Amino acid sequence: MEISTNYSVTKDELKGKVILVTGANRGFGKAMTLDLAKAGATVIMLGRDLGSLETAYDEVVDSGFAEPILYPLDLEGATPEHYEQLQRDILENFGQLDGLIHNASIIGTMMPIEQYDLKLWYSTMQINVNAPFMLTQFLIPALSKSKDARILFLSSSVGRKAKAYWGAYGVSKFAIEGLSKTLSEELEKTSIKVNSLDPKRMRTKMRQMAYPAENVEKNPTPESVSPAIVYLMNEQTKSLNGEQLTLEI
Repeated sequence: MEISTNYSVTKDELKGKVILVTGANRGFGKAMTLDLAKAGATVIMLGRDLGSLETAYDEVVDSGFAEPILYPLDLEGATPEHYEQLQRDILENFGQLDGLIHNASIIGTMMPIEQYDLKLWYSTMQINVNAPFMLTQFLIPALSKSKDARILFLSSSVGRKAKAYWGAYGVSKFAIEGLSKTLSEELEKTSIKVNSLDPKRMRTKMRQMAYPAENVEKNPTPESVSPAIVYLMNEQTKSLNGEQLTLEI
């Protein structure tokens, strides 16, 4: 199902919503954070680099948007205790969570499976699959407190149709698609809606790593497509569940 990026964010359309974004400190994560805050949502900005989180925070505040919350956390090294603490912090400070956007991931390296570095494989799977699993499991109680909660997993075309040499990244995105679909079935009768989204190509550092010879100027900027994330968090899309969404670029 295709989602148009031609959406105009309305001030306060998400006012009162609390939405957690992983990898909120740069790229698409920062762009969607700015638009969500512009729409009035309180964004919990989760990322491992405090310096870039603070820079993104300043950009949101300087723009006059809803003040976000900084939450430094290294997804590669995070333990169940870290996620349990995050759950407590959210419930104590907000009482509920209305949105969880799994944006953070790493690309690993492009090479045949038989040659893939074992440590890099484990690291990629930890950040791209295990961390979203644990984060979701621990935050379902907070999401359950919302009357209209959303979980959105950022996926990729290589997680829907296999391509050679995409290694751990491609496999991790297939796993994310499976996790998203399984959760959507399990939570079908609750107030939590679960979908995956392939944002397609964007002018990001990850895209440059995957396609170093590509003319980046031909790719849309994260800021030009991020309003679609606001659309996927608002009232108009509350019926979407178990969908494999794709941005229309």
